[in-house]
Formats: sequence, C-alpha cells, structure tokens
Amino acid sequence: MADEWKAPESEPEEREERKSWKLLEKTLLAGVQEQRRARRWGIFFKLLTFVYLFGMLMLFTPLMDMDKAASRSASHTALIEVRGVIADQEAASADNLVKSLREAFKDAKTKAVVLRINSPGGSPVQAGYVYDEIRRLRAEYPAIKLYAVITDLGASGAYYIASAADEIYADKASLVGSIGVTAAGYGFVGSMEKLGVERRTYTAGEHKAFLDPFSPEKPEERAFWQGVLNTTHQQFIAMVKQGRGDRLKDKEHPELFSGLIWTGEQAKALGLVDGLGSASYVAREIVGEKELVDFTVEESPFDRFSKRLGASVAEHLAMYMGFQGPSLR
Repeated sequence: MADEWKAPESEPEEREERKSWKLLEKTLLAGVQEQRRARRWGIFFKLLTFVYLFGMLMLFTPLMDMDKAASRSASHTALIEVRGVIADQEAASADNLVKSLREAFKDAKTKAVVLRINSPGGSPVQAGYVYDEIRRLRAEYPAIKLYAVITDLGASGAYYIASAADEIYADKASLVGSIGVTAAGYGFVGSMEKLGVERRTYTAGEHKAFLDPFSPEKPEERAFWQGVLNTTHQQFIAMVKQGRGDRLKDKEHPELFSGLIWTGEQAKALGLVDGLGSASYVAREIVGEKELVDFTVEESPFDRFSKRLGASVAEHLAMYMGFQGPSLR
C-alpha cells in the first residue's frame, strides 16, 4: 500500500520538471531570436552606412570636378607631378603620365605645361614612352610649351623624360644627371659550394639560364649582357642629345654620359638644365601665368594597393630568380 501512495506523489514533480524544461527552452529560443534580430539590424545599419558613404562620395565627386572646372575658367599653367620610380604599375608609370599630358595639352585654357620631377629614374621603356609622347604633343600643340622642373632629384630615367622638354629648370642643390644604365643581381655559387648544395637546371636553349645566380658566370654571357646594357645606354644618350641639342656641353665634358650626377648649379654650367627655379617661378616668371592647375592622374587607394601587391610579388620573384633588367636609376 505504501508503494501505491508514492506513485501519485511523483506526478507533480514530473510536471514541475517539464515546466522547468519548457521555460528553459523558451528562454533559449528567445535568446536565439534576439541574436538573429540583432544580426539583422547590424546588417541593416551596415548597409545603410555603406549607402550613405557611397551617396556622399557620388555627391562630392561632381563638386570636386566642378571646383577643378572653376579653377580652369581662366588661363592657367598645367602641372604634372613625376614622383618616385618610373615603372609600370607605379604612380609615375607611362600610362599615368601620358594620360596626364594629353589632358593638360588638350585643355583650351592651358598656357603651358610644367613637369615637376622628383624621381631616381626607372624603366628605360616607360621613360621612352613618356619622352616620345612629349615630343608628339609638342608638335601637335606648338603654341604650348612644356617645362621640366627638377626638385630634389632628376636622375637617369627621370632626366631622360626631362630632356624632351622645351626647357629644364632645377634648384641650385637639386641632383641632376646620372645618364647611365644599370642591372644588378647576386651570385650564390661560392655559398652553395660551402654548404654542399648542388644546382640542377634544365633548359631548352643554350643560354636560357644565363642570368641564373646559382650557376657559374660564363665570360661570353657576361659580354653579351654588357652589350645589351651598352645598347640601352647609347639609346639614352641619343635621346638626351636630341632633346637638348647644342645646349649640352658634351664635347667639352664627355663625362656627362658616364653616370655621374651633379647639383643644379653644376648642371646649368654643363647644359643639363637651362636655369634655376621652382615650378611656381617658372609659371610666374617664364610662362607668365602663375595659376597652377594640377593634371596629375591620381589613383584610388585600392588601385594603389592592388598594383603594389602585384608589383611586390613580381619583384620578389625576380629577386628569387636573381634577375633585374636594365634600369635607368
């Protein structure tokens, strides 16, 4: 009889336990639903913020263009910056500089164009593209003169570009010149021998691996590579002579083409530059139009990051292979 009375007593306990579990389940479900709502609202506000920023960007971009247009309402001196290494995928790439030059020359209010240069040089190919475009534009727009102004540094490929200008100006302490070609690499053969490492290279073509830093250098391949550099150097010299003409004192100073570099004051005496002065000085005193309008192509931060990432990968790959092509730097 005692057992029969115990059974009914357990039913309320089970009901209470079930109620507790249901309450816990409801609490958990409510928490999950609250998290889902919070996530939805978070996504909504993020999208709203994105739409707001995008709208502001679209709103202010035309206003910026209007400001630029307003600044060009009168005649002006067009300014184009040549900053950093002259190379593909860089700010001073031929694509960017050529686009800037074309925009500056075709603007009806442009009285003259000033290239403000601060660069150690770079690719002879990129510099050559810009040089040729300057010569073409000068012929197409004979009334618009182009002046190159060297600030801190106008060396090698940068001077290559400057020599296409009607006149070149620099500061008395600017560094100008470096008319030469360089290519560099490393040789690891001795280190490999000490470490007991054997190099195995398989090629189709007798000289396919002639710049391999892990293989011994051959005299005939060294002579061949020197010939490539000499040819590029002669191309560089020919373009400088074409641009500077009789102003260049190269007959009295053959060392002009040796790769040496001079101050702006020395460069003036050697015929490498025509005068001393800044971009503002040239615009005000030489052109006669002090208003400078910047036509330099500006890339977005995302574009710069993407290009630098790609260039970095290529550079590290070239370093791994021990190869660096001819460079006007």
